[in-house]
Amino acid sequence: MSKRSEFPVYIHNTLSKKKEVFQPIHEGRVGMYVCGPTVYGEPHLGHARGAITFDVVFRYLKFLDYKVRYVRNITDVGHLEDDVADTGEDKVQKKARLEQLEPMEVVQHYTNMYHDAVDALNCLRPSIEPSASAHIMEQVSIIEEILANGYAYESDGSVYFDMEKYSSDHEYGKLSGKILEDLISGSRTDLAGQSEKKGNHDFALWKKAKPEHLMKWSSPWSVGFPGWHLECTAMSSKYLGLPFDLHGGGMDLQFPHHEGEIAQSVGACGCQPVNYWMHNNMVTLDGEKMAKRKGNFITLNEMFDGSHDLLIQSYSPMTVRFFMLQSHYSSMIDFSNEALQASEKGATRLLNSLEILDELVYSKGVVDQSIDEEVIKVCNNCYEYMSDDFNTAKTIGALFELSAKINAFKNNQLPISSISAATFDKLKMTFKTFITDVLGLKEEKKGDSSKLDDAMQVLINLRAQARVDKDFALSDSIRDQLLAAGIVLKDEKSGVTTYQMA
Repeated sequence: MSKRSEFPVYIHNTLSKKKEVFQPIHEGRVGMYVCGPTVYGEPHLGHARGAITFDVVFRYLKFLDYKVRYVRNITDVGHLEDDVADTGEDKVQKKARLEQLEPMEVVQHYTNMYHDAVDALNCLRPSIEPSASAHIMEQVSIIEEILANGYAYESDGSVYFDMEKYSSDHEYGKLSGKILEDLISGSRTDLAGQSEKKGNHDFALWKKAKPEHLMKWSSPWSVGFPGWHLECTAMSSKYLGLPFDLHGGGMDLQFPHHEGEIAQSVGACGCQPVNYWMHNNMVTLDGEKMAKRKGNFITLNEMFDGSHDLLIQSYSPMTVRFFMLQSHYSSMIDFSNEALQASEKGATRLLNSLEILDELVYSKGVVDQSIDEEVIKVCNNCYEYMSDDFNTAKTIGALFELSAKINAFKNNQLPISSISAATFDKLKMTFKTFITDVLGLKEEKKGDSSKLDDAMQVLINLRAQARVDKDFALSDSIRDQLLAAGIVLKDEKSGVTTYQMA
């Protein structure tokens, strides 16, 4: 019997509000789309939560021998400052204006930083990583379909989704529980420019660009740019078809972004886009969601080098990863140094036990049936917990139980012969597989070589000179490339720069 049939996967479907057995549209194949970053600033702990959550989903489904096509987008146009009222300046363009850069220069820089950070966190790259600006043609085509079906209208070169018409024919708000008025209530900006809409709750599919707008393309309606919600509809349907199996993202995206995706798909083709919706919860700082807009966030580079004022030390990428995995993805995580220090110890303990297990040599003897059955049960628990809505917290608890047995074998508190050879093999396979392949934890390299110290000092001096010369591009490049190679630079408050292996 395969692990897939022995331990069927259950997912809490945000759409149905119920835990459901996962049944892909095509047997043995999974189409999975996850909303990626809007690349106008450094990645922070909140970005790490989503990346790690769906990396584990990707890893576990692959481990169960599903062929997974994982699509995670890059938003590089159309995400406005007020994503609820659909108003304000484009986030990428605003950053480019403030930094006096080309928008795509901003996009490339922060996309590279995002990749470096999630690589350091040992997240697997997605199967496809499309960008919104590279799929304008597909977005225009979907708008034309929605217009043809009567669920959108043109107004002075812009095209808006007609929520009143849609709601008269279809249910809106099932995913988030929101109602139409919520599209405007609580808006962070005034309603300037809303007069061209039929209703304030209508959202943009295409926006006519002002002359000074930098990122704009030709369309049948005007020179302009696509709406934020439309981008994910276009990219997910292009690479996964409609409907597809699984859509993931942060809980804050349920409304209005994911509700917009559902409405657009139904408006264009008459079908629900996704069978299973998954949403990870937030990382909070002083009880508030970490967000670049609010300024209350800690970047991943600050985590790795310990440079943020709230940090009492630096935390390695594996510590950050373990910190996220110790909670179920649907639970809120509040930042604290104490929790991160506990995560550092926990990750070290499991990885040390993995090293011990590799060195243990099995010898035959009298099998203790109760211990043998206990080890088998805990191994099976790893599968049961992960298959039960990807419960990494319970899985880690089971791995700690196995870790205690491994250390007991090493310290001769239990004879290794108290379990059978088959159970010992199951223990080795389960413990290693779940720590490395499923949870994605890996050994942290130690940087104690004198030759490495000498080479690193050359790079540190080169970076210091680049900063004196105000060549910040070179300075950032040295830091980012070292991070990608698993080496974290830490700029001490004293002015001294040190390094550690990630």
